[in-house]
Amino acid sequence: MDKKNALRAGALAAGTTLMMLLMSSPALALTRDDGDDPGPGLSVGETLGLYVVAPIALFLLIAGLVWVLDKSKDRDDTTSSNITVKGRAKAKA
Repeated sequence: MDKKNALRAGALAAGTTLMMLLMSSPALALTRDDGDDPGPGLSVGETLGLYVVAPIALFLLIAGLVWVLDKSKDRDDTTSSNITVKGRAKAKA
């Protein structure tokens, strides 16, 4: 891609983004809708607990259950690290 096409693509992307930002009206967010009845806000601790601690705890719980309840036995090391070179059988004379 030459410089002219790159400049044209960048200008198009920047113009599109700017127009989308200008067309959206954040001032309308201040207008209450019918039936809108927000409750009290969350504190910092409640917000961190709900959006940070709870998902991490849920992930750890699910991962722990999968790890503990895994019944598969095909976890043997099949690489060359566990292959013995010496023979185990004794020769009978």
